Amino acid sequence: MASISKVEGKWRALIRRKGYPNISKRFDTRAKAAAWARDIEGQIVAGMVPKTLASKETVAQLIDKYIKLRASTRPILDTSTEHYTLRQLRANLGHLVAASMTVDDLLGWAASRRDDGAGPYTINCDLSKLGTVIRYASDGLPDVIGAARPKLSYLGLIGGGGLRERRPTEDELARVLAWLAEAKGQVYADLVSFAVLTAMRRGEIARIEWADLDHDKKMVLIRDRKDPRAKIGNDQWVPLLGDAWALALRQPKVPDDGRIFPAHPQTISKYFTECCAALGIPDLHLHDLRHEGISAMFERGFDIPQVAVVSGHKDWRHLKRYTQIKPESLHGHGGKSTNTPPRKPGAA
Repeated sequence: MASISKVEGKWRALIRRKGYPNISKRFDTRAKAAAWARDIEGQIVAGMVPKTLASKETVAQLIDKYIKLRASTRPILDTSTEHYTLRQLRANLGHLVAASMTVDDLLGWAASRRDDGAGPYTINCDLSKLGTVIRYASDGLPDVIGAARPKLSYLGLIGGGGLRERRPTEDELARVLAWLAEAKGQVYADLVSFAVLTAMRRGEIARIEWADLDHDKKMVLIRDRKDPRAKIGNDQWVPLLGDAWALALRQPKVPDDGRIFPAHPQTISKYFTECCAALGIPDLHLHDLRHEGISAMFERGFDIPQVAVVSGHKDWRHLKRYTQIKPESLHGHGGKSTNTPPRKPGAA
């Protein structure tokens, strides 16, 4: 029986059958996902190779499709790290038929990258980019990246970056959200998304209540926010930017619990650690999502005082520790100064 779950606003059908790789595809409606799953399972029962597995597109062709997909909204510049990564993937894996790519293919590629001098963190980033290409440019291919990760991690071919400058890649974050939604419930997937969007600590997220929302200004009151000089009474109003406001509002209200995300902080960390272990994602901690949220705000053009309003930092020396800017994100800013005075939270 196929598993149907909602992931990132889409309905995902996931089929697991002995002797076949996992097959998944996303649809706009649950009915379409269920119909597709019945068709694929029918082909398997009849001894036929599912159409999903019959694609002859190569990795190189998928990379080209991905670049075209990005061209109109987020073009990949020739000077960017992402361009180099895609070029390397095309050169080393481009000849493989994507639907037939195996774990052994990826093990051999990773070992070759290691022999050429690439470290575990670099190889992990390359692998994540390959996963992103397959996710967005293919039509529901088997998840060979997910199948290869545990073994690659065990052999030390992929790993973290050493210093606590770790940020989740796009592919890693998508996998984490999908795993949590299916294994632990949508509330935990939404909680992780909220952590990335707001850069809040786990305890802050688990503590906020419906009564703490200001619907007119789209802000939330974080009570007793962590501060080295004020342990109690350090309440702060924080704007919920982008999709964070809608994400909070769509949470179901739990009887006799006024919290927006009714979860224990230690349970959140436990599930996140369990998720990364199951997916073979190396050296990624829940608190790294705070790094991700803060760094992403700087990459979108917010200045230091504006980011500090969201993060709660009162000293740039402390905020700097959470900031790991991707060099390629600077393209398009045009040298624009970010020293303008910050707008007040909630201002129109």
